[in-house]
Amino acid sequence: MTLTFTTEAEFEEALIYALSQKGWESEVIKYPAEEDLLKNWANILFQNNNTIDRLNDCPLTDTEMQQIIEQITALRTPLKLNGFINGKTISIKRDNPQDTAHLGKEITLKIYDRREIAAGQSRYQIVQQPKFKAPSHILPSRRGDLMLLINGMPVIHIELKKSGIPVSQATNQIEKYAHEGIFTGLFSLVQVFVAMNPDETLYYANPGPDGRFMSNYYFHWADFNNEPINAWDKIASSLLSIPMAHQLIGFYTVADDADGVLKVMRSYQYYAASKISDTVSKLQWDGKHQLGGYIWHTTGSGKTMTSFKSAQLIANSKDADKVVFLMDRIELGTQSLKEYRAFAEATDSVQDTEDTHVLISKLTSDLSTDTLIVTSIQKMSNIHDDMNGMNAADLKKIQGKRIVFIVDECHRSTFGDMLITIKKTFPNAVFFGFTGTPIHDENQKHMNTTSTVFGDELHRYSIADGIRDGNVLGFDPYKVMTYKDKDLRRVVALEKAKASSEAEALADEKKSAVYQRYMTEVPMAGYEDENGEYVKGIEDYIPTVQYETDEHRRAVVQDILDNWVTLSKNNKFHAVFATSSIPEAIQYYHLFKGLCPELRIAALFEPSIDNNGGHALEKEDGIVEMLTDYNARYGMDYTMPTYARYKKDVAARLAHKEPYERMKPEQQLDLLIVVDQMLTGFDSKWINTLYLDKMLRYEGLIQAFSRTNRLFGPDKPFGTIRYYRKPHTMEKNVEAAFNLYSGDRPYGLFAEKLEFNVDKIADLFADISDLFHAAQVGDFSALPKDKAERGQFAKLFKQMNQYLEAAKVQGFEWGKDYGDPDAEFVKIIPDENTYLILAMRYKELFDRNEPGNGGEDDIPFEIETYLTEIDTGRIDKDYMNSRFTKYLKLLRQDHVDEEELQQTLNELHKSFATLTQEEQKYANIFLHEVESGDVVLDPDKTFRDYINEYMAAAKLDEIHHISDALGLDEEKLRVLMQTIVTEATLNEYGRFDALLATVDKAKARAYFEKLDGKPIPPPKVNPRVSKLLREFILSGGFDITTE
Repeated sequence: MTLTFTTEAEFEEALIYALSQKGWESEVIKYPAEEDLLKNWANILFQNNNTIDRLNDCPLTDTEMQQIIEQITALRTPLKLNGFINGKTISIKRDNPQDTAHLGKEITLKIYDRREIAAGQSRYQIVQQPKFKAPSHILPSRRGDLMLLINGMPVIHIELKKSGIPVSQATNQIEKYAHEGIFTGLFSLVQVFVAMNPDETLYYANPGPDGRFMSNYYFHWADFNNEPINAWDKIASSLLSIPMAHQLIGFYTVADDADGVLKVMRSYQYYAASKISDTVSKLQWDGKHQLGGYIWHTTGSGKTMTSFKSAQLIANSKDADKVVFLMDRIELGTQSLKEYRAFAEATDSVQDTEDTHVLISKLTSDLSTDTLIVTSIQKMSNIHDDMNGMNAADLKKIQGKRIVFIVDECHRSTFGDMLITIKKTFPNAVFFGFTGTPIHDENQKHMNTTSTVFGDELHRYSIADGIRDGNVLGFDPYKVMTYKDKDLRRVVALEKAKASSEAEALADEKKSAVYQRYMTEVPMAGYEDENGEYVKGIEDYIPTVQYETDEHRRAVVQDILDNWVTLSKNNKFHAVFATSSIPEAIQYYHLFKGLCPELRIAALFEPSIDNNGGHALEKEDGIVEMLTDYNARYGMDYTMPTYARYKKDVAARLAHKEPYERMKPEQQLDLLIVVDQMLTGFDSKWINTLYLDKMLRYEGLIQAFSRTNRLFGPDKPFGTIRYYRKPHTMEKNVEAAFNLYSGDRPYGLFAEKLEFNVDKIADLFADISDLFHAAQVGDFSALPKDKAERGQFAKLFKQMNQYLEAAKVQGFEWGKDYGDPDAEFVKIIPDENTYLILAMRYKELFDRNEPGNGGEDDIPFEIETYLTEIDTGRIDKDYMNSRFTKYLKLLRQDHVDEEELQQTLNELHKSFATLTQEEQKYANIFLHEVESGDVVLDPDKTFRDYINEYMAAAKLDEIHHISDALGLDEEKLRVLMQTIVTEATLNEYGRFDALLATVDKAKARAYFEKLDGKPIPPPKVNPRVSKLLREFILSGGFDITTE
């Protein structure tokens, strides 16, 4: 059982002690400023470089350390600084006059060697409560909780929360610090953030000054079997222990140039990469161990990064002479080569190969830059033919090298014969496979499985693991019938009864028995009986041509168009539509052009493949038409000879990769029609829907579904699948595939349907209503006063919003009746106005000026920052205005019905829930003045207009009062208050400094002395003024005490 910590200080000390038992130095650096840590780093650099050719027994000067800081500042981002840290050395120009041998000369200093793990010159230090200097005197200084230094460099920053405080508070604090610009200078070296409370830990890469903090990429650590590790002491002895923390920074962070961000590997990626690396390190290289093993990691979980890191570890370790990635030529031509090169470090050289002669030269080369080779399995298999003409020396040299092959997407049946050829060509090589869908006995290819081809399973991370951990999305599949079941049954039944009509079938006893059996007894989809024999269903008797009719295709296209706006989130996301053949793809392309020309569509298939026998001219005409349309829409110039470049452009556009990272809407591609391409090995988080008019099974089905499962954010809760061809059989195929590939955890794979989600919204709304009722807050007009109740509201609203986001994708509409008239109890869901009122209350949870919210670390609420960005400006104020109009009419009547007046006033007060707390304050003030006759009413003004006027007047009064009290320039303050500012931008262009310069120091001192009731020394006046003004401006103003 995890210990309970009532204070952060207790937790901090316990964690420090635990870390000191796991490889970190017991002498803790306490409360250091940046300059103290610079001195510490200078001392370590001196100890590790005190040789004649380096520091020559002369310590580093402050200005020499400043040279290093300038290099760090120039690199700026964690992405580039990862290369700095792992580059082993840095260069400086010596200016220490004591070092006469090197004065004015450039020397190289060793800073960190990732291979010196818990050995050599590596130092591991704990920093407690580091002081962060504010980037501006306007902002307050901060203290972190813990930092971990490797060789003096702060590479891991830890924020802690005591028991009972959600870990989201720690992640939010890290984000706040980053926003304030604290992780700069020496602290910009931080590579990994860790947020902890005693019961949960999240770790994630530093996104840097230009990046975004995204909770989808906050990871839990887990053990080898993917069981999450959360308890703080177990985290200290695993993730944060030495050697793991050293390896995490040195080997398991990846600078991804393609996405422009630093990435940190998840636990399952670490276990897989290290397992392959360890296997290679133990090889005898005697030609008897070709089967290295395979990694089963579900599609979408980052296999490309894992496979590349595996190769990088092997290449860097020198345990092999060559590491060769093998992949299909199509993936090589779209994404994979770019990704490998993006993951590569400055010292890596990822070699592509133009032809087999170049490939042979890379294989024979002894250059370290030719260690990592990326090529297609097709090209590698061709080497066997070219080797016949190779000289004996080169052949012997290649076959004598220690070669490791890593085969991507190793489940492909097309790899079978080619892999056999490659194994014969390289008899001493070792082969590893990566796949999200290994071939099992149930779906074996050529009487082989992944195990028989590659060896034992080295590590597994199934689709169920990925969905459970939130590393990939689940699926929301729908079978869509383009024909009615009874119509299909009738066609099959008549054929089997050998009758031309129902009347003829029923008139004959034998024919009638057959007819009735197919109409009522035979299931729509076939199945295996208890003996393993396949029993046909109705759909097995439906000929393929039934789904090649214009009627079917029009029904499919109409369904896609009917759901397009909802599923694509108004064209924010893209979709893939997989068809059964090239001719069908072309026909669908024409249909979409005719029915919805504004939809931006493209089609992609292999021009050299005749997918369905014949149709060569039709296919060529289709490709020409598609390229012409694509060129016209996007201003390109692709032709048949440059079709490969067209494919790359389509892939980049769908993935929002270079040069389409920030596309305008008109540059986007909405729908891609494919046959077989892009259904495996292609990644884009922008694809959220797959439409299928083709039959898929087992690995092909999982691979295709997984095009939609990449993480994005709250508005992509799952991948949506809609399938049309033999839908009952496909439903069985879906069930069978997920049973096979979910490992031993077949749960949580599919999203709940709309009815379930609406039901949960109703349940959670009822819980929220009960909570506010118990807190004696009617109509959600204010937050409950009790902190525990506020925390519970935060949790309930967050959960309700998750179900709402899922329901919206499934077609939920405000105002539509989702009730079940036959239900015993009618469940109520909120209307949109009530939902937006609750969203407004949620925002107020994080308003520091809101009474009851307390200090920064005291709010035990689950924080989801995206929920605070809900547009509450859409709240309907008409009802409130109408109640006010009615109230005024009654007030002006000569004979007022007091009961009706009071009822109308009560209704008006109830409508105040649509206002913020501050707005409610001025609404009440205005109403009191109306009741007492102290205001002259304008018939053209609404109640809302009066609230705005009163608030504006109050703000002017607040500005006037503080200006008068401090003797500052009131106009300057007013202008600044009208500008949207944050802590980071408050002093932009020196505007806050200019305001401070206008303060009358004597008046300000008199104000604070009156406030405190005692004299204050002059040096304390300026800090008090700066603090008061900063709080006043950032909070939007408040009443100050002037009495």
